[in-house]
Amino acid sequence: MNCVEIKVRGYHLDLYGHVNNARYLEFLEEARWAAFEDRFDLKEWQQRGLSFFVVNINISYRRPATLGEILEIRTKLSHIGNKSGVLRQEIVLKGTDTAVTDADVTFVIADARTGKAIPLEGTLRSEFEAFL
Repeated sequence: MNCVEIKVRGYHLDLYGHVNNARYLEFLEEARWAAFEDRFDLKEWQQRGLSFFVVNINISYRRPATLGEILEIRTKLSHIGNKSGVLRQEIVLKGTDTAVTDADVTFVIADARTGKAIPLEGTLRSEFEAFL
């Protein structure tokens, strides 16, 4: 599991004084990039002509986050299939298990030239299985 911390700042808030729902998608994306940078050689992926695409996000909002709170975003691979995988991401208040948001993010790895999903097999599959 990979963890990223984000402090809630004023520009994250909406009229109601809590993090805007769309902002959580940015927090989740930041954590996905951190997880992939920690686990994979993204420059080497680029040389191999590979791209990472999110194809679906199923998100649940559990509790509003407010100014000054520190959020911990946990990212782990929960499933890997033939052409897609699912990342489980949870946002909690730092130091607790108090759920703020959770999401299942379905992704594919695509050929950068064609934009078409490629099978998750061989070395690529091994890289992801190590993430499980």
